Amino acid sequence: MPIYEYRCMDCRKKFDLLRPMSQSSDPAECPVCKGQAKRIASTFMAKGSGGESMGGGGGCSSCSSSSCGSCH
Repeated sequence: MPIYEYRCMDCRKKFDLLRPMSQSSDPAECPVCKGQAKRIASTFMAKGSGGESMGGGGGCSSCSSSSCGSCH
């Protein structure tokens, strides 16, 4: 079963949830405030065969900026 990343619409807490692919887009309950959470796009880093970084964006999981200072 894959792990998906969610963000609570009330308290803005991010959390991971292990669930079937068929439920990946379904709303989830926030473990902190019990509010409704929606799935967000996850970012990751991978190494290519030459050691170069690929994918994943920079500082924040919510944008592709290389600096969180630009995320306001």
